[in-house]
Amino acid sequence: MPTTSRPVAVVTDSTAGLPSELIDTHDLTVVPLTVTIDSASGREGVDVSPEDVAKALVARHTSVTTSRPSPADFSTAYGRLLDQGAPGVVSVHLSGKLSGTCESARLAAAGYPGRVEVVDSCSTGMGLGFCAVAASGFSDRAAAVSAARAAAARTTTLFYVDTLEYLRRGGRIGAASALLGTALSVKPILRMVDGEIVVQEKVRTASRALARLVDLAVEAAGGDEVEVGVHHLAAPDRAAELAVQLGSRLGDRLRACYQTEIGAAVGAHVGPGLASVVVHSRSTA
Repeated sequence: MPTTSRPVAVVTDSTAGLPSELIDTHDLTVVPLTVTIDSASGREGVDVSPEDVAKALVARHTSVTTSRPSPADFSTAYGRLLDQGAPGVVSVHLSGKLSGTCESARLAAAGYPGRVEVVDSCSTGMGLGFCAVAASGFSDRAAAVSAARAAAARTTTLFYVDTLEYLRRGGRIGAASALLGTALSVKPILRMVDGEIVVQEKVRTASRALARLVDLAVEAAGGDEVEVGVHHLAAPDRAAELAVQLGSRLGDRLRACYQTEIGAAVGAHVGPGLASVVVHSRSTA
């Protein structure tokens, strides 16, 4: 369990989709990815907003790309935290199968042997965010790492996109899977599995897809008490309705529900209309 001694510092990246109150409460350090719209580059959540990306994606002849933080970005964060007296650093990041962010973090960590450890959450959005939060509050670095990995094992990330085209363009899903989402106007429900995006189900309409997101989230919760993250991109009504339905279906098992618009970097690869539910079980059973 977390102790009252000075805790190890926890670093994550801007794809975590964490609401500001969780970042502040758990004293997390967030290193931003870079988002480039045409030739203008900026830091996610600082210079570039989800709204900027959503508008760019629907505009013709506009390029939107993302890039990982550099090892120097991470090294600067680690050095500052250690200089401030942190007994160690645990750095928790989005899936290494989706981004080179973990690789950058590991390169930086090599400069602080025995003091910094990197954890691949095998997810993104609150699938990453819940892992970063779970690592906070520990004075022992190994315990913090174990808590982050345990949280990853208890987290289910589900999402719906209006089209798989943005994921295909960015290489985050294969062309064959993308084809499944276009044939006969099929609407795909996707899931993070071992750090990769896979097609979970295919339904005929957006409304049916959103209903199935709720069903699948409830199935993932089982009988456990859970925390839930609900994300969207330029679709706040979808997120609000998902939150209402989850509250109704989960009842007292729902201990917290966090609604946030997904960050610009993830948004660039999923497109407007995204609706996502991330379920984190509090049970270790």
